[in-house]
Amino acid sequence: MSVLSNLAYIHPEAKIGKDVVVDAFAFIDKNVEIGDGTHIHPHASILSGARIGKNNEIFENAIISATPQDFRWKGQDSFVVIGDNNKIREQVIINRSIDLNGKTEIGSNSFILAQTHIGHDSKVGNYCVLGNAVKVAGNVEIGNYCILSSNALVHEKCHIGEWALIKGGCRVNGHVPPYAVMAHNPISYFGVNAFVLGKANKPENIIDDIAKCYRHVYQTGTSVFNALRRIQDDIEPSPERDAIIKFIEDHDLLLAAVPLRDSLDY
Repeated sequence: MSVLSNLAYIHPEAKIGKDVVVDAFAFIDKNVEIGDGTHIHPHASILSGARIGKNNEIFENAIISATPQDFRWKGQDSFVVIGDNNKIREQVIINRSIDLNGKTEIGSNSFILAQTHIGHDSKVGNYCVLGNAVKVAGNVEIGNYCILSSNALVHEKCHIGEWALIKGGCRVNGHVPPYAVMAHNPISYFGVNAFVLGKANKPENIIDDIAKCYRHVYQTGTSVFNALRRIQDDIEPSPERDAIIKFIEDHDLLLAAVPLRDSLDY
């Protein structure tokens, strides 16, 4: 049975699932869908275009489906689509898409901490952690199982691969390949996300192979082109090795922490 405070504003056209809790002074706009078991805390605002799945918890003063902070948006109807089992903490802002019927996407089972901002048309995967005051610009893609520590800043159109870890305060201005740890400003390669991969029961030999891949990319001083050839020659095929190769082939000229002159030095 849902518990909807009579001190909350809930638009009559909003679709509210079963066992939803909406606390006092929350604002639920028209053209909103909230899935079963979700809890909306006081003063949270769920605006037009929000599509929220099951068993989410959205805390005080969060704003879901805020209008985009972009001059290209001219009032088009668009969406924020959120999966299941997420915790979205205080003062988080998630902007909807700038495109007609476009969407900003948040996966499932993620933890988005206080004061984080996620810009229009971005995509956050499953099982991610975004620390306090993380800033994600528009058209960013963050893969599954990523951790962005507090105050990390991600520039527009960057792609962060799965299982990546961005250290606190780091400014991401290029693509980050999977399984890597990035730190410092300017951004630099810091190592492999071995601790988290180990907790996920990735075998030690696979973690070692990931480290060998990135030694070729970041620590040998060769071009990205030659690094890829060495990875293919030196390291046994595996889903992780192949994911690294594919990511770099797709993104090499804008790969974070690799100087552009090295990427072009074939």
